[in-house]
Amino acid sequence: MAQSDSFENYSPVREAQVRLLYPPPSLVGASYGGRSPQEDREGEIKFMTITICGSMQFHKEMAEAKKTLEAAGFTVLVPADLDHLEKNESYMTNDEDKISTKIEFDFIREHFRKIEDGDAILILNYPKKGIDGYIGGNTFLEMGYAFGLDKKVFLLYPVPEMDYSVEMHAIEHTVLDGDLAKLVL
Repeated sequence: MAQSDSFENYSPVREAQVRLLYPPPSLVGASYGGRSPQEDREGEIKFMTITICGSMQFHKEMAEAKKTLEAAGFTVLVPADLDHLEKNESYMTNDEDKISTKIEFDFIREHFRKIEDGDAILILNYPKKGIDGYIGGNTFLEMGYAFGLDKKVFLLYPVPEMDYSVEMHAIEHTVLDGDLAKLVL
Protein backbone atom coordinates (compact mmCIF):
# COMPACT_ATOMS: atom_id res chain seq x y z
CA MET A 1 0.00 0.00 0.00
CA ALA A 2 1.36 3.42 -0.90
CA GLN A 3 2.32 5.55 2.07
CA SER A 4 -0.15 8.27 1.10
CA ASP A 5 -3.08 5.82 1.00
CA SER A 6 -5.38 5.55 3.97
CA PHE A 7 -6.91 2.24 4.95
CA GLU A 8 -10.32 3.15 3.53
CA ASN A 9 -8.68 3.66 0.09
CA TYR A 10 -6.88 0.32 0.24
CA SER A 11 -7.87 -2.20 -2.40
CA PRO A 12 -6.39 -5.69 -2.59
CA VAL A 13 -6.99 -5.66 -6.36
CA ARG A 14 -5.02 -2.42 -6.69
CA GLU A 15 -2.22 -3.79 -4.52
CA ALA A 16 -2.09 -7.00 -6.59
CA GLN A 17 -1.86 -5.01 -9.82
CA VAL A 18 1.11 -3.10 -8.44
CA ARG A 19 2.79 -6.34 -7.41
CA LEU A 20 2.22 -7.79 -10.88
CA LEU A 21 3.70 -4.75 -12.58
CA TYR A 22 6.50 -4.31 -10.00
CA PRO A 23 7.42 -7.69 -8.50
CA PRO A 24 9.55 -7.51 -5.34
CA PRO A 25 13.28 -7.37 -6.16
CA SER A 26 13.82 -10.57 -4.19
CA LEU A 27 11.65 -12.44 -6.71
CA VAL A 28 13.33 -11.11 -9.83
CA GLY A 29 16.84 -10.46 -8.54
CA ALA A 30 16.55 -6.79 -9.53
CA SER A 31 16.86 -3.56 -7.62
CA TYR A 32 14.73 -0.45 -7.63
CA GLY A 33 17.67 1.65 -6.47
CA GLY A 34 16.34 1.82 -2.91
CA ARG A 35 13.00 3.33 -4.04
CA SER A 36 9.62 1.66 -4.11
CA PRO A 37 7.51 1.74 -7.29
CA GLN A 38 5.14 4.16 -5.53
CA GLU A 39 8.02 6.58 -4.92
CA ASP A 40 9.05 6.22 -8.55
CA ARG A 41 5.52 7.24 -9.50
CA GLU A 42 5.45 10.13 -7.00
CA GLY A 43 2.97 8.36 -4.77
CA GLU A 44 0.66 7.31 -7.57
CA ILE A 45 0.07 3.72 -8.57
CA LYS A 46 0.23 3.01 -12.29
CA PHE A 47 -2.15 0.27 -13.32
CA MET A 48 -1.00 -2.15 -15.96
CA THR A 49 -1.86 -1.36 -19.58
CA ILE A 50 -3.19 -4.47 -21.31
CA THR A 51 -3.35 -4.84 -25.10
CA ILE A 52 -6.04 -7.29 -26.15
CA CYS A 53 -5.24 -9.62 -29.06
CA GLY A 54 -7.26 -12.35 -30.77
CA SER A 55 -9.41 -13.22 -33.73
CA MET A 56 -11.62 -10.35 -34.81
CA GLN A 57 -14.42 -12.90 -35.07
CA PHE A 58 -14.59 -12.38 -31.29
CA HIS A 59 -14.88 -8.59 -31.41
CA LYS A 60 -17.92 -8.63 -29.12
CA GLU A 61 -15.99 -10.64 -26.53
CA MET A 62 -13.08 -8.19 -26.87
CA ALA A 63 -15.38 -5.26 -26.16
CA GLU A 64 -16.76 -7.05 -23.10
CA ALA A 65 -13.27 -7.97 -21.82
CA LYS A 66 -12.22 -4.34 -22.30
CA LYS A 67 -15.12 -3.14 -20.12
CA THR A 68 -14.37 -5.74 -17.45
CA LEU A 69 -10.67 -4.90 -17.27
CA GLU A 70 -11.28 -1.14 -17.28
CA ALA A 71 -13.73 -1.57 -14.39
CA ALA A 72 -10.89 -3.32 -12.50
CA GLY A 73 -8.62 -0.31 -13.08
CA PHE A 74 -6.57 -1.43 -16.08
CA THR A 75 -5.91 0.71 -19.14
CA VAL A 76 -6.96 -1.41 -22.11
CA LEU A 77 -5.89 -1.11 -25.75
CA VAL A 78 -7.85 -2.97 -28.42
CA PRO A 79 -7.45 -3.52 -32.16
CA ALA A 80 -8.38 -0.43 -34.20
CA ASP A 81 -10.76 -2.47 -36.28
CA LEU A 82 -12.87 -3.25 -33.19
CA ASP A 83 -14.75 0.03 -33.63
CA HIS A 84 -14.91 -0.53 -37.39
CA LEU A 85 -16.42 -3.99 -36.86
CA GLU A 86 -19.02 -2.82 -34.40
CA LYS A 87 -20.23 -0.32 -36.98
CA ASN A 88 -19.84 -2.55 -40.05
CA GLU A 89 -19.60 -6.31 -39.47
CA SER A 90 -20.03 -6.92 -43.18
CA TYR A 91 -16.33 -6.27 -43.84
CA MET A 92 -15.66 -9.77 -42.49
CA THR A 93 -17.68 -11.49 -45.19
CA ASN A 94 -14.82 -12.52 -47.48
CA ASP A 95 -11.03 -12.65 -47.49
CA GLU A 96 -10.62 -9.98 -50.19
CA ASP A 97 -12.56 -7.45 -48.10
CA LYS A 98 -10.58 -8.39 -44.97
CA ILE A 99 -7.26 -7.97 -46.76
CA SER A 100 -8.12 -4.66 -48.42
CA THR A 101 -9.54 -3.22 -45.18
CA LYS A 102 -6.49 -4.30 -43.14
CA ILE A 103 -4.19 -2.69 -45.70
CA GLU A 104 -6.28 0.47 -46.16
CA PHE A 105 -6.46 1.18 -42.42
CA ASP A 106 -3.03 -0.33 -41.58
CA PHE A 107 -4.64 -2.41 -38.81
CA ILE A 108 -1.71 -4.82 -38.29
CA ARG A 109 0.97 -2.14 -37.87
CA GLU A 110 -1.40 -0.04 -35.75
CA HIS A 111 -1.95 -2.95 -33.36
CA PHE A 112 1.79 -3.59 -33.15
CA ARG A 113 2.12 0.01 -31.90
CA LYS A 114 -0.47 -0.73 -29.22
CA ILE A 115 1.52 -3.80 -28.18
CA GLU A 116 4.58 -1.56 -27.85
CA ASP A 117 2.58 0.88 -25.68
CA GLY A 118 1.21 -1.79 -23.35
CA ASP A 119 2.76 -3.57 -20.40
CA ALA A 120 1.30 -6.93 -21.43
CA ILE A 121 -0.91 -8.59 -23.99
CA LEU A 122 -4.00 -10.65 -23.31
CA ILE A 123 -4.87 -13.17 -26.00
CA LEU A 124 -8.55 -14.03 -26.10
CA ASN A 125 -8.19 -17.50 -27.57
CA TYR A 126 -11.71 -18.89 -27.74
CA PRO A 127 -12.65 -22.07 -29.64
CA LYS A 128 -12.68 -21.55 -33.41
CA LYS A 129 -12.54 -23.88 -36.43
CA GLY A 130 -13.10 -26.82 -34.08
CA ILE A 131 -9.93 -26.00 -32.09
CA ASP A 132 -10.15 -25.15 -28.38
CA GLY A 133 -8.09 -22.06 -27.54
CA TYR A 134 -7.50 -21.24 -31.21
CA ILE A 135 -4.64 -18.84 -31.99
CA GLY A 136 -4.55 -17.87 -35.65
CA GLY A 137 -1.72 -16.53 -37.74
CA ASN A 138 -2.24 -12.85 -36.99
CA THR A 139 -2.58 -13.44 -33.24
CA PHE A 140 0.52 -15.64 -33.29
CA LEU A 141 2.38 -12.74 -34.94
CA GLU A 142 1.22 -10.44 -32.14
CA MET A 143 2.23 -12.99 -29.52
CA GLY A 144 5.72 -13.27 -31.00
CA TYR A 145 6.05 -9.51 -31.32
CA ALA A 146 5.11 -8.99 -27.67
CA PHE A 147 7.54 -11.71 -26.60
CA GLY A 148 10.33 -10.06 -28.62
CA LEU A 149 9.58 -6.79 -26.81
CA ASP A 150 9.77 -8.55 -23.40
CA LYS A 151 6.08 -7.91 -22.72
CA LYS A 152 4.10 -10.18 -20.43
CA VAL A 153 1.88 -12.58 -22.39
CA PHE A 154 -1.42 -13.81 -20.95
CA LEU A 155 -3.62 -16.42 -22.65
CA LEU A 156 -7.27 -16.70 -21.68
CA TYR A 157 -7.13 -20.47 -22.33
CA PRO A 158 -4.26 -22.98 -22.75
CA VAL A 159 -2.17 -23.19 -25.90
CA PRO A 160 -4.09 -25.10 -28.58
CA GLU A 161 -2.86 -28.17 -30.41
CA MET A 162 -1.89 -26.74 -33.80
CA ASP A 163 1.02 -26.94 -36.25
CA TYR A 164 2.92 -24.24 -34.35
CA SER A 165 2.06 -25.31 -30.76
CA VAL A 166 5.73 -25.90 -29.93
CA GLU A 167 6.55 -22.29 -30.81
CA MET A 168 3.60 -21.00 -28.77
CA HIS A 169 4.69 -23.06 -25.76
CA ALA A 170 8.24 -21.67 -26.11
CA ILE A 171 6.90 -18.12 -25.69
CA GLU A 172 6.70 -17.53 -21.96
CA HIS A 173 3.08 -16.96 -21.00
CA THR A 174 0.54 -17.22 -18.21
CA VAL A 175 -2.74 -19.08 -18.76
CA LEU A 176 -5.76 -17.51 -17.04
CA ASP A 177 -8.00 -20.59 -17.40
CA GLY A 178 -10.87 -18.39 -18.63
CA ASP A 179 -10.77 -16.11 -15.58
CA LEU A 180 -9.86 -12.46 -16.26
CA ALA A 181 -9.64 -11.87 -12.50
CA LYS A 182 -6.41 -13.88 -12.49
CA LEU A 183 -4.70 -10.93 -14.18
CA VAL A 184 -4.42 -9.34 -10.75
CA LEU A 185 -2.83 -12.28 -8.94
